[in-house]
Amino acid sequence: MGTIRDLLQDDLIIEEMVSTDKMGVLREFARLLKLRGRVANEDELFHVLAEREALGSTGIGDGVAIPHGKLNSIPEMIVAFGRSRRGVDYQSLDAKPVFLFFLLVTPADKPGDHLKTLARISRILKNSGLRADLKQAPQRQDIQRLIFEEDGKYPQPQPLANT
Repeated sequence: MGTIRDLLQDDLIIEEMVSTDKMGVLREFARLLKLRGRVANEDELFHVLAEREALGSTGIGDGVAIPHGKLNSIPEMIVAFGRSRRGVDYQSLDAKPVFLFFLLVTPADKPGDHLKTLARISRILKNSGLRADLKQAPQRQDIQRLIFEEDGKYPQPQPLANT
């Protein structure tokens, strides 16, 4: 596992999501990852994400959601980002619209990396200034730069020790 800088590639940032509801957001991310060649099966990813949402919303509040899931069919972790300037009814824990979405998809055999990356994403999104800046960032490159700058404020993750 690396930093968000290592994981979030420019072609996996959606400047303006078109979806207006939770399932649409999940479908939009699944389609993006299929189009970019990161997953072979869009429907498989969508179903994994939808199953996770059925356990409880990944809309964590403050206008943020972190949809996530695990797939056997991918070789490495995938991180994507999406923004909705108008907000999406995501059944968030605080019942408010979601504007910022981080998608995390991890190989099923890497649960430790999955949890560490979820925690790292949650940590950087606690910064209210960053959330405000991401909502207003004019272009994909600006979004990526803001995320990388915030992620760079925290120590580099260490690999799990082999015991």
